[in-house]
Amino acid sequence: MAVAVEQVAIAVKVSGDIVIARQAGHELAADLGFTLTDRTMISTAISEIARNITSYAGSGEIRLLVDLREGRRALVVQAEDQGPGIRDIPRALEDGYSTGRGLGLGLPGARRLMDRLTIDSAPGRGTLIEMWKWVPDGA
Repeated sequence: MAVAVEQVAIAVKVSGDIVIARQAGHELAADLGFTLTDRTMISTAISEIARNITSYAGSGEIRLLVDLREGRRALVVQAEDQGPGIRDIPRALEDGYSTGRGLGLGLPGARRLMDRLTIDSAPGRGTLIEMWKWVPDGA
């Protein structure tokens, strides 16, 4: 099944936007032939990183696209904000670490749910998180 997706962008400013981004990811994953379990993992990972945008940066954007990663088709999720940035990326990826009031499950949880997760961030210049899940064979 060929799915024509250029890029879907969802502005994230309030908690309702998290739901919109989650649903958009779930629908795209369904169109691409992901199993229900994978669709749930993808939408949960989107929720986690979108929640980080509202909690730490105030606003940002979630982008969904289908693109090649490491030579394979992938459903790619990009979360970008112009917030304070992440001072210590390895620490932010540790279970239980949080600079806010959260449980510290957001980034490490999203990383476990997806096939890959990368972070480009520095204090004072915002954050770009990219994560992806390989598109099932035959889709």
